[in-house]
Amino acid sequence: MAAQSSALDGRRLRRELNREAVIDALIAFFRIGNYNPSCSEIAARAGLSERSLFRYFDDVADLHRAAADKELTDVLQLVASAAAAQDLTHVKIERMVHARAALWERAGPAARALGANAHRHASLAAELDRYRSFLRGQLRELFAPELAARGTAVLPAMEVLCSHHSWDRLRHSQGMSAESAAAALIAALTALLAGPPDA
Repeated sequence: MAAQSSALDGRRLRRELNREAVIDALIAFFRIGNYNPSCSEIAARAGLSERSLFRYFDDVADLHRAAADKELTDVLQLVASAAAAQDLTHVKIERMVHARAALWERAGPAARALGANAHRHASLAAELDRYRSFLRGQLRELFAPELAARGTAVLPAMEVLCSHHSWDRLRHSQGMSAESAAAALIAALTALLAGPPDA
């Protein structure tokens, strides 16, 4: 019985390691800007046969969702605890922007991959909506006092400023350093939230 149990544990471990290798292979493609590699490319990078990929995932969308979860879920929890609603406005802005900067520096490729493939897979579109809803909710809760003073009409602008699209534009289209991009977002959010309400 002990030998049988050990063999079963070994198979489970091998399965988990192979599954992680496939996820890591897909993430590696995301990081070089290939958001929709072929199954043969993923398998080759993972060191597995193409046929074996779907021993570990239901379909391509399931694989993409697992890769996004690995990149985004842990970091999102750090973003959620960046500041508290009762903190001073300028403190909340600075901490939230730096947390979002860390998020997009690490997980931006996975977020772009979700966006690039969401139109082809309903499950990926739902996953993308889930992440966006989480991040929007964080802004709504964190800046509840400021939104109460200025009205919720500024929330969509805040969401756009704090999105990975804005971060990509600042970092890549405009060639800004991470520090300069963060400073630009802090200035924009400060103008929205910390200036006179009737400005």
